[in-house]
Amino acid sequence: MSPEQDIVATAQAEIGSLRSTIAALRCELERCRDEADAGTTKAISAAGVEIAQLKGAIGAMRAELERERANREERVREARSASQDEIAQLKQTLATLRDSLEAARFDSDQRARESLSSAEDRIAQLQSTIGALREDLERAHIAREDAANAVRAQYRGEVTQLQATARALREQLQEATTGAGG
Repeated sequence: MSPEQDIVATAQAEIGSLRSTIAALRCELERCRDEADAGTTKAISAAGVEIAQLKGAIGAMRAELERERANREERVREARSASQDEIAQLKQTLATLRDSLEAARFDSDQRARESLSSAEDRIAQLQSTIGALREDLERAHIAREDAANAVRAQYRGEVTQLQATARALREQLQEATTGAGG
């Protein structure tokens, strides 16, 4: 049970007790009236004083109860204000972290795009270099084939020339041997 509820319960119990006391006093007052003597006035006066005291006590308790209620409401307002401030700070922190995360993602994506672009450029350069090397190799192969064909052609020409010279020499030798022998 909260302190406010304890105070209310205590006040209600006291009020009930006071009502009981008031009822008892009323009964006593009526009895005193029946006696109809001078003590009756004194008893009424005492009861009036006690009622005034009880009303004063009730008023004081009500004032204390109102102060407690006002204090409780103030604590609730302060707690709400503190929690709203904390919520605002957490929202701000969340927004800052979200912005940082987005910036980090953007930077990461940018670096990835730059790396990919650089890699693609490097691949294109290497493919171009490979193409140029293939062309150079093909030209070298063709030049070597042409040189080999030229050497073969020269060799065939020399062989043909040597064969022709050998035939001519054979013929001269045969003529020389036939003409000398004959």
